[in-house]
This record gives sequence, structure tokens and C-alpha cells, in this order.
Amino acid sequence: MGDFGWIVWRHGVVYAAEQGWDERFEGLVARIMADFTRGHDAARERCWIAEIEGEPVGSVMLVGLEDRVAKLRVLLVEPRARGRGVGRALVQACIDFARGAGYEKVVLWTNSALAAARGLYIAMGFIRVGGEIGEDFGAATASETWELAL
Repeated sequence: MGDFGWIVWRHGVVYAAEQGWDERFEGLVARIMADFTRGHDAARERCWIAEIEGEPVGSVMLVGLEDRVAKLRVLLVEPRARGRGVGRALVQACIDFARGAGYEKVVLWTNSALAAARGLYIAMGFIRVGGEIGEDFGAATASETWELAL
């Protein structure tokens, strides 16, 4: 218990400190988590928490978007755990699960400022398919949509 609250809290703290994003981003993560708890399909949707020495250091979620399309959400790796393969392991868990659940594609939304995440997505075969410039969460942003054919 408490894992979903941890995800919301750490997203709020980490992204405020690193990107200057305000409470609207934390609210978005809270809505994502609330939607998941209201009725996810356990056979086709899943959430993972990575731990090191019993302490949570990362999260990711895979949810159904369409019958054959899944969406990767809430990827976070704590600053103290970066560079240790946590992000790669979390994304790989999503990809493996998506294949097993019969999805044909995984999509995700990210931000151009998140260089490490973008590098990971590229290394794992995701392709950027769209994006837009705007102001979200109190800061100028360049949102991006990526996808991976399975």
C-alpha cells in the first residue's frame, strides 16, 4: 500500500526541482493513477515500482489505449538511482508485458527537456512521431509523442 501515492508525490517533487513544473503536473499524475485504480484490466495493464535495498527508486505503468495499442506512463527514476539501469529495466518490463498481452504498439508522451529518457527510448527502438511547443505545468515545454512497433 502507498505505492500510487509515492508515484504522485515523487513526480511532483522531482519534476518541480528539475524542470520547474508546478502542481498541475502533479495533478496530472494523480489523475493517471486514479484512472488506473478505478478499473484497470490486470491481464492487459500493469504498474511497476523499482526498488534498491527495499527503497522505491522508480516507477512505470502500461495501460491500454486501444485494442492493440498500449501507452507507457509515469516513468520516473529517482536521481540517486540514475545510471544504474533502472529506467531500462522498467521500460523493458513494459515492452515484454505488452508483447505478452497481445499489443502491437506501445506509445508514450515525453518532453524534449528529458534528455536521458529520450535517449533511453531511442536506444530501445522507439521512434518520435510527433510533438508540439507549448506551455504546460508553468514552464515552456516541447512535448513529444513516441511509439514502438512490437
